[in-house]
Amino acid sequence: MSEPFEWMIDKDNEKGPKVRHALSEKLDQTERNAFEYLWDYVARPEQLPPEGDWRVWMIMAGRGFGKTRSGAEWVRMIADANPDARIALVSSSLAEARAVMVEGESGLMAICRPGHKPVFEPSLHRIRFASGAQAQLFSAAEPESLRGPQHSHAPGSGPEGVFRQPGPLPARRLAPARCRGFSDRTAAEPV
Repeated sequence: MSEPFEWMIDKDNEKGPKVRHALSEKLDQTERNAFEYLWDYVARPEQLPPEGDWRVWMIMAGRGFGKTRSGAEWVRMIADANPDARIALVSSSLAEARAVMVEGESGLMAICRPGHKPVFEPSLHRIRFASGAQAQLFSAAEPESLRGPQHSHAPGSGPEGVFRQPGPLPARRLAPARCRGFSDRTAAEPV
């Protein structure tokens, strides 16, 4: 959350509830409805991308943490900020990518406010954002499908979406549903 507004949600600050109520009275219904789509204001700090220059962000947490929502919000943030973004959405299967990352209750289609949803083209496994950015669905079971296309960003679910090198990795012992990774890279950077 933005530093100037943290006091509004601080449970120890007695002015917070009064200010929140006054603010809600000044907003019309459309503006009030839009608040649930402002991730910076509803997310817990650990659900937000780390600050600074980073290449891999990995969330390893249990059920209910908000890994899928965090990933979808990160993708939306990238797509809104970068019209040239080409995002690879990697999951254990195409069906899971579609059911969870795109159409799930915390997926990309659910987190975008009405009138601002991206266009999902299921037959092409592609999502087009209004900014011009695109996201493509990939299955970790078909790693060769990732060869060729250039991607600037890549969220993945489970260790197969986080680690790209073959061979035994200690993290393979983790349950895939408990691990979510995000990669922020440009074509100039080696994988």
